[in-house]
Amino acid sequence: MTVRTILRNANVLTGDTHLGKANVVIEGNRIASVGDAPVKMRPGDRVIDVSGKTVMPGLVTSHYHASYWNIGGSPLPFGLEVPPALHVAHAIHNLGVTLDCGFTSAISAGAPYAIDASMKLAMDEGIVRGPRLVACGNDLSSTGHSNDMTHPWFYELGNPGSIRRCDSPGEYRKGVRAEVKAGSEMIKLFVTGGHGVASPKERMEMSKKELKAAIDTARERGVGTRGHIANKDTILLALKLGMDIIDHGDGFDEECIEAMVGTSQSLVPSIFFPKQVLENWDISTKAQMQADFDEMAAIIPKANAAGVRILLGDDYGAIGVPHGRYAEELALYVAIGISPIDVIRWGTKYGAEAMNRGDELGTLEAGKLADLLVVDGDPLKDIALCATPDKLLAIVKDGVFIKDKLSEGAGNARSERQLEMAK
Repeated sequence: MTVRTILRNANVLTGDTHLGKANVVIEGNRIASVGDAPVKMRPGDRVIDVSGKTVMPGLVTSHYHASYWNIGGSPLPFGLEVPPALHVAHAIHNLGVTLDCGFTSAISAGAPYAIDASMKLAMDEGIVRGPRLVACGNDLSSTGHSNDMTHPWFYELGNPGSIRRCDSPGEYRKGVRAEVKAGSEMIKLFVTGGHGVASPKERMEMSKKELKAAIDTARERGVGTRGHIANKDTILLALKLGMDIIDHGDGFDEECIEAMVGTSQSLVPSIFFPKQVLENWDISTKAQMQADFDEMAAIIPKANAAGVRILLGDDYGAIGVPHGRYAEELALYVAIGISPIDVIRWGTKYGAEAMNRGDELGTLEAGKLADLLVVDGDPLKDIALCATPDKLLAIVKDGVFIKDKLSEGAGNARSERQLEMAK
């Protein structure tokens, strides 16, 4: 008989609602039950009283670059800063950091050299620690797009780094197919300038026919699409064509809200990185970045209230924003007017649904996979707890305790026999 872990008297956040005081039972790699009904004990059960603590689903970061490592300021495009093997070493380190921060799942927004697909295999083999990962590969865009312009034409680089150049609908179809062959489950399209890149946000980096060809081909091959987009007209076009995830979304407005509500499409505002840049760096585009940030900070609460599916995630690993700070963005969204329960929903239920895993991840329900956190305190009262390592007492992925501080302290964890004796 499978040994169970019973978390008694927990403050339960299901990922969708605040359930309140309840018991959570983990059996194998599944959640056996969640509720306030008494749990009939079995021999061997591990029973832990977690009064004053919160049990919630593991978090999902939905804009993730495993191999980013303080990238920035290089004359070369992403993926060429260091040798490929060092990118892999960075990815291995960052994946472990991500899991240790309570993010049990991640949706990639790009990595060179098919690193994501290889990391998934390595994690399946048990030789690398990390979150459940939706793999992404190279950025697809046209010759001369923003990242392609970070090196001169006369360099004649044989290694494309994280860039796959495509210059016709046919090349985009081939590019998507090649990415899928290499293991990508999500296709990243660099659709416009803006949001921290050199080219203006108004400029489309590919034609409408090219964008349609990429999205249609990805759909035919059963993978998702996401796009770096920073102007309203292109957001509306991408939504109409069926893009799954809009990254950044500068220029998002009420018309975009209307187009997005009721769909399964998602927005990743990713305003934490520009906030850090504005506070810590003096750059030539600072005024424009501040204006874009202010516009997004004003529209995000309206989009959330209307029912737009918003996700957590940002360009961690870029210069000035190291991996490990993922949960700090929750507090930023609360500061601009989002309730803690809504922000947690973005990072749990909506994240799992964006992975197409909502049937088994993202909420605490009987039968779902046991990816969950135990937090010392109540994140609804202090969202910063999610970003405080010492307050993450337990991290569980697939029923396995990645971190377990629940047995520390007298009388915290008790066996069935001890519970009987204490009655």
